[in-house]
Amino acid sequence: MPIKSRIRTVPHYPKPGVMFRDITTLIKDPIGFRATIQELARRYADVKIDRVAGIEARGFIIGAALAFQLGVGFVPIRKQGKLPAEKVGHDYELEYGTDRIEMHVDAVAKGDRILLVDDLIATGGTVEAAIKLIEGMGGKLVECCFVIDLPGLGGRARLEKHGHKVFALCEFEGD
Repeated sequence: MPIKSRIRTVPHYPKPGVMFRDITTLIKDPIGFRATIQELARRYADVKIDRVAGIEARGFIIGAALAFQLGVGFVPIRKQGKLPAEKVGHDYELEYGTDRIEMHVDAVAKGDRILLVDDLIATGGTVEAAIKLIEGMGGKLVECCFVIDLPGLGGRARLEKHGHKVFALCEFEGD
């Protein structure tokens, strides 16, 4: 079942020239969604993982389902101001602006093995900020996991240059 064929492309969103890769068509499809989670779960079935961390918002969908399938906890990494308890944050730049993500201070304990999940890797800025949060709390990053890689934007290369493992189910060239 080709997962890539179930992902919608929205031209010129959120700005002219951007080809937005939309996983809502993949996750609304019960066969596509199940295949996505099953394929990721197979990859990590024999890997020691304490928690899956997902980046808001689409990383929550994939990450929470994967955490459930793996039988581990889930850590939400959210946009600024969304978490109610004590938190740590990191500012970052993305391809069309700047933002801040946060995580509860008790979400990751020293030595926890964390799988970081999001829907796609573009420039890598958001993921790099999430890695800094996880490692800043003493967590050990197992791998960065995505449904989609946009290799033309350099995010994978950026993360790998810093020694991080990266996995994606599919890629879209030229975006």
